[in-house]
Amino acid sequence: MDAQGRGRADNIDPADQWVLNPNTGEYELRLGPSAPQSSVPRPRKPAARDNAGAPRRRKDSAPGENREAGRTGKARGGSVPPPRSGRRRGGEPETPQGRRAARRPVKKKSKAKKILAWTAGVTAFVLVAIGTAGYLYLKHLEGNVTTTDVGSAAKNGFSKDDAFNILIIGTDKRTGKGNEGYGDKGSVGHADTNILLHVSKDRTNATALSIPRDLIVNVPDCQTKQPDGSERVIAGTDNARFNTSLGQDGRDPGCTMRTVQEVTGIQPDHFMMVDFNAVKTLTSAVDGVDVCLAHAVNDKDSHLKLSAGEHKIQGEQALAFVRTRHSWGNQGDLDRIKVQQQFMASLMRKMSSSDTLTNPSKLIDLAEAATKALTVDQGIGSVGTLKDIALELKKVPTKNISFVTVPVIDNPADGAVHKTVIVNQTTAPDVFDAIKNDVSFTEVKKREKAAKDAEAARLKGSMSAPSDVRVRILNGGAESGSAQETLQWLQTQEGVLKSENAGNAGSLAKTTLEYAPDQAAQARELAHLMGLSGSALKPGKSVINSQGLPAMTLTLGKDFKGAGVSLTAPTKAPDVDKSTADKVKCAS
Repeated sequence: MDAQGRGRADNIDPADQWVLNPNTGEYELRLGPSAPQSSVPRPRKPAARDNAGAPRRRKDSAPGENREAGRTGKARGGSVPPPRSGRRRGGEPETPQGRRAARRPVKKKSKAKKILAWTAGVTAFVLVAIGTAGYLYLKHLEGNVTTTDVGSAAKNGFSKDDAFNILIIGTDKRTGKGNEGYGDKGSVGHADTNILLHVSKDRTNATALSIPRDLIVNVPDCQTKQPDGSERVIAGTDNARFNTSLGQDGRDPGCTMRTVQEVTGIQPDHFMMVDFNAVKTLTSAVDGVDVCLAHAVNDKDSHLKLSAGEHKIQGEQALAFVRTRHSWGNQGDLDRIKVQQQFMASLMRKMSSSDTLTNPSKLIDLAEAATKALTVDQGIGSVGTLKDIALELKKVPTKNISFVTVPVIDNPADGAVHKTVIVNQTTAPDVFDAIKNDVSFTEVKKREKAAKDAEAARLKGSMSAPSDVRVRILNGGAESGSAQETLQWLQTQEGVLKSENAGNAGSLAKTTLEYAPDQAAQARELAHLMGLSGSALKPGKSVINSQGLPAMTLTLGKDFKGAGVSLTAPTKAPDVDKSTADKVKCAS
């Protein structure tokens, strides 16, 4: 039987007997049932039939033609049509290469590609699941954090672009399992440990200023929020210990924040408060904190018993370490503060170490412990905000995190037995000014040089003689009588005779000098005499003085310190006793 007949008998379209040989890449005509089958199977097509039901001839075959053909295009007993191929384009003649290209079957996706596609789908699902779980976990952590509404004492929210001050308060409240046995179990929770943490705007440095609990201060009046939503003003107390700014008479952390501002002139933006349990849980979460002792300690009050040398402490032992007072130095609070600073530095190093940051289990334990230990103001009450603060602090190198204590002297009112201290008014103001003006207590040389260069550029230029300077002086927030005091100093000691007292003005935080463009030389001379920084000079317009002549306007702000006292912001911190977070010191 010929190919045409056999194809019809087997219900096979003869054209479909042209198949691709995968070994040669050529199309071949397969006739017999025993002929080798192509590795690429093709579906059978039913033979075309006419209206009478008989098989219909293909349009490309003439009656009587034999369709059996070889590669030569010849057939037994007649001509044979060429092999069936793909569609012709534009009537162009087909070539064997063209036929092969047109008939090439669509490649199936490899197993590897299928696996990749499946993996991508699963990965997307997992990411969505992780994202959902992450969100739920963050909400869980947020539920751990306790917030307190301290009203206007704290800022509303946190900015990543500014310097910030956070007051860290450690209370002596005996909350938590096992803590009621530590001495004053009925304590209302005084401000036992206090650290004002300042983080610089450029994140190159940070300063942790410790405030002694036994520092004698004036606690100001403070407005507090009551549980029922009402407000209550708690009267202030003069000559009181700093630790009574919290807990005493119902004072909240906002009262402690206001007391810090009263003492230092630095306004805390937010607060974080922890109790005894925080030390135990945080140190356990990071698998212990390394400390060093210069001598053995056996303190019956804190229950700390350690030999001299290096130790890893956590839990109850860590709490005993930071509470111990009678084993250090003169057995007072000031020496205990130094040991607590060393402990905090070690905790910072441990929390930022690769051993902690690359261990998911430790990170989760740390997140749980930290959030459960904290009480914060509502401005930073979300876990997202707390995370932002932690990330900003992480940018500061540990070598540039300085621990400083408020400079103090023994309180003369105590007599021979010195139990309390007062601010050292000779050295403390310089420390406070450095923090207020974002000055580092560590060597950040590039920053210091940039500040000096900027200051020099602002004040560069010629200066008038003092006798040519015309200025009107206003009191804009300085102590009463400051304008008259400055006038007398300028006229009698500096030769600025064309000056006058113009009374009071609106309150300003910083002293300013406004001048017209043609008064720039006068402005530079007056800035030089008074120690004004370049930022205090404000180009503007002149005013008419009492003689009918144009004059500059000097407005004394709240930062005014007295006639003849320089108002230039410090570019270098004072030389004080300090330590840094990267250094290991032994408690002694």
